[in-house]
Amino acid sequence: MTSEPKAPSAQVVPPRLGLFAQLIFGSRWLQFPLYIGLIVAQAVYVLLFLKELWHLVLHSFDASEQQIMLVVLGLIDVVMISNLLIMVIVGGYETFVSRLNLTGHPDEPEWLSHVNASVLKIKLAMAIIGISSISLLRTFIEAGNLGTTRSNFTETGVMWQVLIHLTFIISAVGIAWVDRLSESGHRKEAGH
Repeated sequence: MTSEPKAPSAQVVPPRLGLFAQLIFGSRWLQFPLYIGLIVAQAVYVLLFLKELWHLVLHSFDASEQQIMLVVLGLIDVVMISNLLIMVIVGGYETFVSRLNLTGHPDEPEWLSHVNASVLKIKLAMAIIGISSISLLRTFIEAGNLGTTRSNFTETGVMWQVLIHLTFIISAVGIAWVDRLSESGHRKEAGH
């Protein structure tokens, strides 16, 4: 079996940028320390998760089912916030700073191949709604104690949490709607 020689691949030479354009384009690297800071925040959340998990294990025989459920919801909340951090760190860096060149890597996140600023905004909005939902669920579980000294919430506080949660949902729907409108506008322009 003979193999045909491969044609040399044409290398794309990036256009030469002027000094001012280089400065503006290079300014994206000012975000690098911000992403390092988010990685540090991620490590803090790992420590918080381990601490709460340790307390859950230590007090699992002393705690009521409701107390265990509240701690588990707190752990889920930490995981969801951590997932949000990963989306911002990986997706934001890839979108706004520099390519990570993960194509073909076995651990490449599925969503990373089609991430852009619009997709990132919608994913962030959905993650925030999920985090808000967990917090609201924790509040509803404790709502049975409203009006007693054991309650951490007031009726007004619960109402505000529900209104804030609804605001997150309406905002996410608005972001998705605007994104869809702009996407259909781009398709119409491409068709002309």
